[in-house]
Amino acid sequence: MRDWFLKELKLFFFNFTEFTLKNMSSKEVVDDTGSDGPSESKRRKITDEKSVCEPEPSVEKPAENSEVTEPRLSDKKEQEELSKQNVSNVGQDLTVSSASTTDKTPGVHTDVVAEHYNAIPERGLSHRNQSRIFFMRNFNNWIKSMLINEYLVKIKDSLPHGTPIKVLDMCCGKGGDLYKWKQGAITHLICTDIADVSVQQCESRYNEVANQANNNRGYAKIFTAEFIAADCTKVRLREKYKDASVQLDLVSCQFALHYSFESLPQAECMMRNASESLKPGGYFIATIPNANDLVYQWKQAEGNKFGNSVYNVEFLCDKENIPLFGAKYNFHLEDVVDCPEFLINVTVLKKLAAKFGLEFISFERFNEFYARCKADGKSLLAKMQAMESYPPYHEPELKGNNPEDYQHAIQYTQNKPDHRKIGTLTLSEWEATSLYAVVAFKKMKTSWSSEGKPEYSKA
Repeated sequence: MRDWFLKELKLFFFNFTEFTLKNMSSKEVVDDTGSDGPSESKRRKITDEKSVCEPEPSVEKPAENSEVTEPRLSDKKEQEELSKQNVSNVGQDLTVSSASTTDKTPGVHTDVVAEHYNAIPERGLSHRNQSRIFFMRNFNNWIKSMLINEYLVKIKDSLPHGTPIKVLDMCCGKGGDLYKWKQGAITHLICTDIADVSVQQCESRYNEVANQANNNRGYAKIFTAEFIAADCTKVRLREKYKDASVQLDLVSCQFALHYSFESLPQAECMMRNASESLKPGGYFIATIPNANDLVYQWKQAEGNKFGNSVYNVEFLCDKENIPLFGAKYNFHLEDVVDCPEFLINVTVLKKLAAKFGLEFISFERFNEFYARCKADGKSLLAKMQAMESYPPYHEPELKGNNPEDYQHAIQYTQNKPDHRKIGTLTLSEWEATSLYAVVAFKKMKTSWSSEGKPEYSKA
């Protein structure tokens, strides 16, 4: 599998000849925050980004002529064929009888997910800096930042300047995206998660940020927020909002939508929650495991397991008869909580979305999304420390222990001797991050038939 990946991979690097990640004040990084949020001229650019309530990393703005190439996986017809399994007979209404599942008791794993995330201890910045996947996690965070910014810009461009922006952060965790919402200058945020401890930590972090902003004249006033501990796959969220009639502009679900695909009722509940409070023209965005690539790798493996030094996957369902719901697998990623996950068949996801008035907009693998957004997000990629310097600044401090993980970087520097330092991820990290994708939907206009059924049309 490693040989196949190397053949398919076009690696991207930053030229660090003029790009030093040391000894520069964070104040030299452009910050568009002010009393009225980002200026109109800079709304299309990502600005500041940092982990909530943590010091900003000191970085230097990249040289304008930094060379960048990117990883790219070629289209695989076999993957696309595999992704169509069991889909052709699924009706538009996705009735229980037409949607196969491995579990007759929906939702048996949601309590497990909550217990896992509630059990995660609070760890400081120093612990995260020592993580084997420190740079990969930052890269994934960069993906989220660019995705959120892209759709906030779309929303703001479609509305009169100063229009309030309301957002639902579905499966918010401990509040890792709070600063993204702050930088996006939104007006109101609803945070919800299945893990009550995580919701409490999220609210605590928000209060710290809000107090800092409210007590400092130099800070823009932060958005208002509400916090809800609830299982989005079983509970109707609208009934728990402070204002049940709220009209949302954006719904975001990052690295969590796959938990709902344990069963059809759970997936339907999740998509209903994503859709029903969105105003026409609003967006639902998510980052999800890429089932096409997961199934492809599974089919290439001799048994039900595959992976590398960073991640491991073990499927717990029939390889020859993959169900639409409840296609369970265990996914282990270094330093990340182990929870049972479920494949998201993208064809089914699109049909479920359409059922609840969500028009499919886009599906992009992380490498494809990066290739499209790299120019606009280059400085943020460096600011968030999403690349590992090769060779390292302090020998032999590399995150990867296997020299083969850097063979692509070695080869690149040999072919480009003028590039003294480059930025990259290890090959194992590239393989892991390639298993994810971004997806986006747009809320359609809703009307009602004479029979009382919803009918949708493009907004």
